[in-house]
Amino acid sequence: MLMAKKYLGSGLQPHVLLVVAVDADGSPVTVSRSGDSRRNIIVWMDHRAVKQADRINSLDSPVLQYCGGSISPEMQPPKLLWVKENLKESWSMAFRWMDLSDWLSFRATGDDTRSLCTTVCKWTYLGHAHMEQIVVKDSRGMEACGWDDDFWEEIGLGDLLDGHHAKIGRSVAFPGHPLGSGLTPTAAKELGLVSGIPLGTSLIDAHAGGVGVMESALPSDSADDKEAICHRMVLVCGTSTCHMAVSRNKLFIPGVWGPFWSAMIPQFWLTEGGQSATGALLDHIIQNHVVSPHIANHAASQGISVYELLNKMLETMGQELNSPFLAALTKDIHVLPDFHGNRSPIADPTANGVIYGLKLDTSESELALLYYATVQGIAYGTRHIVEHCNAHGHKIDTLLACGGLAKNPLYIQEHADITGYPIILPRESESVLLGAAILGAVAAKKYPSLHEAMKALNAAGQVVYPSKDPKVKRYHEAKYKVFRDLYEKQLSYRSSITEALA
Repeated sequence: MLMAKKYLGSGLQPHVLLVVAVDADGSPVTVSRSGDSRRNIIVWMDHRAVKQADRINSLDSPVLQYCGGSISPEMQPPKLLWVKENLKESWSMAFRWMDLSDWLSFRATGDDTRSLCTTVCKWTYLGHAHMEQIVVKDSRGMEACGWDDDFWEEIGLGDLLDGHHAKIGRSVAFPGHPLGSGLTPTAAKELGLVSGIPLGTSLIDAHAGGVGVMESALPSDSADDKEAICHRMVLVCGTSTCHMAVSRNKLFIPGVWGPFWSAMIPQFWLTEGGQSATGALLDHIIQNHVVSPHIANHAASQGISVYELLNKMLETMGQELNSPFLAALTKDIHVLPDFHGNRSPIADPTANGVIYGLKLDTSESELALLYYATVQGIAYGTRHIVEHCNAHGHKIDTLLACGGLAKNPLYIQEHADITGYPIILPRESESVLLGAAILGAVAAKKYPSLHEAMKALNAAGQVVYPSKDPKVKRYHEAKYKVFRDLYEKQLSYRSSITEALA
């Protein structure tokens, strides 16, 4: 363990549990119908506010062009509107509404400055209002001039404008800028550290992953190519997957969040695609299968994960069935992975998942095939996002991956084969933690900027290349067409049933 005095700086990147509600004393305010004050956080995956998001989108506010043309129920304004309409007592009690990372920063430093990452990406804050302030040497505590008051009034949340936006953020700062006077004595004691240690303005966990990996360049990339970073997309793969790409100029991409100015790397516009359930979907598919307990016990007896066991089973099946290549095992199973809606690029929170090709087969091998087809479905979703971004101005030709799913070689190889792009795995496997450490290093003035720290501390590890077998490419082209058609068919069926019930 490092001694406390050896810490130069710190950064925060908690899992982005959206909307923390606290009263004037900092005590939790319930956001649950149960009335339990311990339930004062609405998690990002919570889609309770779909109707509120629909109403907000129907107003067609200019703000919405900076979140892909429509707001998601995973963002804060719909969630806040839901609380106001359904939990009136909680609404009147709440003194602050914050993202978890901003709340933890406030608890640690006593400084209520919000991050441009959280406010821009989740609260519709217009970060580009600060474009002139990026040249200022010390930009912390900038007055929050990026709130669109007309938007908040129009959607019915005008009371959040009181006190110069005190409840949602009166001041903002770029990621990595030092907050307050560093750790307060109380926070330092709770953490076992020294008071005054600089704490950098926070990032959302996925964005910290982007900071921790995005400058992990291919050996062939020139260090002098300042535009190389704009040809990369980071896949932060966990419960969900976030697809991060940056550009020098703002790119408006329908169905994809952004463009967000300086929300991850100062002076760059961020495009944020995503899939709302990836690791969570694979867990769901496996754990809800009848042989799941047996598979789990079998994996535990071998000292490996369930995913490693399934991958081994697939290799054996490929050999026993004399499959021309491993991916061909799923020729009769197709999965549309929108089990929790489609975040990007369709932006349809009401979309549903589809499994085509089910049989009266409850064997372990059938579970392995279903797992494999789900991995492929997720990868086809990534291909759809990349193609859509490139069709609207990006020039992505390299992927980088981090997070728990990035440690699954089958998952990464399928993404490389299906997208046709090489995938860089970072040397530091815990890239989200590295991103948080970079925030601390910048706050401690170890590096002159966040981007310079990234260049110094990011490094590439293994590179996974797409298969060169033309048969593999043809196969995935065919399955990708099926993948795209599954959603179109869903829309058609939905329309037919709606008409029948009208």
